Amino acid sequence: MLDVVIVGGGPNGLTLACELALAGVRPVVLERLAGPKTEARANGLVGQVVRMLDRRGLYARISESEEPPRPAPRYMFGAFTLDLTGLGDSNPVCLLPAPQEHIEKVLAERAVELGVDLRRGQEVTDVQQEDDFVRITLADGETFTTRYLVGADGGHSMVRRLSGIDFPGVTTDDFITRSAHVSVADEHLGPDGSLHVPGYGTLPPLLYVRTEYGTIAWGLLPDRVPVLNTTETGSPDEYTTPMTFEEMMASAERVLGVPVPLAPPQGEGPHLLRRLLGGNTRLAERYRDGRVLLLGDAAHVHSAIGGPGLNLGLQDAFNLGWKLAATVHGWAPEGLLDTYDEERRQVAEHVVASTLSQSALMRPGPEVGALRTVFGDLLATPGGTEHIAHLLAGTTEGFAPDLVIHTDAGTRRLADVTTTGRSLLLDLSGDFAGAAQPWHDRVDVISGKADGTSATGLLLRPDCHIAWTGTEPNDVSGLRAALSQWFGEPQNDARAGHQSKGDQPHFRVRTGSATGLGFGEGLTAVD
Repeated sequence: MLDVVIVGGGPNGLTLACELALAGVRPVVLERLAGPKTEARANGLVGQVVRMLDRRGLYARISESEEPPRPAPRYMFGAFTLDLTGLGDSNPVCLLPAPQEHIEKVLAERAVELGVDLRRGQEVTDVQQEDDFVRITLADGETFTTRYLVGADGGHSMVRRLSGIDFPGVTTDDFITRSAHVSVADEHLGPDGSLHVPGYGTLPPLLYVRTEYGTIAWGLLPDRVPVLNTTETGSPDEYTTPMTFEEMMASAERVLGVPVPLAPPQGEGPHLLRRLLGGNTRLAERYRDGRVLLLGDAAHVHSAIGGPGLNLGLQDAFNLGWKLAATVHGWAPEGLLDTYDEERRQVAEHVVASTLSQSALMRPGPEVGALRTVFGDLLATPGGTEHIAHLLAGTTEGFAPDLVIHTDAGTRRLADVTTTGRSLLLDLSGDFAGAAQPWHDRVDVISGKADGTSATGLLLRPDCHIAWTGTEPNDVSGLRAALSQWFGEPQNDARAGHQSKGDQPHFRVRTGSATGLGFGEGLTAVD
């Protein structure tokens, strides 16, 4: 019997596979397609997940740069441009521009390096759950049994449907989104990548612009074919034929009121030419059903406005990976796997609310114009931009900031000591290493000093969320309670000297807030 089978070999499934492999579980990944997708999809990553990828050594591989991630000076929300320069160290919006096919390639290479069994061309047709295992049937009749099954197979998830998990939400059918690769003459390009449109003005790169007739976005990324996107209201029933480039340009002219100086893309394809009718915003009623779990788009679908999809899905994977591995290994405390649903589903609720509200703010019409005036005033209030920035970044309470740690072996960033995917105790006072020793098979210990914090110790979960903050020297009882709460019983109860289960406080780091900084008492971010 297999330990874990993941259905879906996209970024979310591959990230989970890597996390499981780092924790000593070798999953099987079943991907329906025979090879990687080649069509244009996401253009990069935004938010907290960028820092998390840095902490697994993947940011450098995807960005092909040795520089650490830095906060973006600006971003967008509902076709408002957010100036983030005033947030300083509290700016959570990091960007990683990279085509999704490149991200998937790096993740697939890393998964294979870690020993993941990645099987392409494997279509799942049936799922039957028993008390102790899940039976999977493939299109060719082959069957597997596994202790746990994870559906990472997208918005039309076969795993979710066969498991009987409802997918309620909202369907919108009165708008049309068009996207196409284009080419542009140099005379119409600004030095910052903006597009000059005669008779209208300038379209900034990678930002939505709203008019009374719809929205338009111009995308120009290094070494990539330029992209134009429009959204208009209308009846999907009017469109039954394949989209053409002429349709794309006519839509852009309607939105801006003037012709846009663009031409069909040059060079070999495949080139993007897509029309989407309406959209769905849906959230699975639960992320776990016994031995079946949902991940990424299988658990939530929503508008792509602001690029939250991969941020949300990949963070699902980092949250689930260590908890599922602990359950497979048998040391997980009671209820640990259930915290995956508790923590991540409420984050998805924030993202759903964010994308729906952005869609409302971007619609045409004078009523929306009035709404935008009111919202713009609120955005300009103290804390307004920071609140929206954390919402866009998918900030979760308790996520550790980018600490700089000074040890006897030298100075290291937090990202340098979290690549193994193990739990980590930062002993910043020299008082806690002994107390954590009974958990040495699950928790690494680093002693030293850290800039920007008055904490005496920090216990980090593998997903880099703070499970315990020491505020005084010799706060051994609090540390042991947190170790037991998150990482199970120690190897030797007598050596641990911990409280009995009945005496332990209920200790749980809430990771669902999409707005709180969550750095813990006495802890601040370090650039």
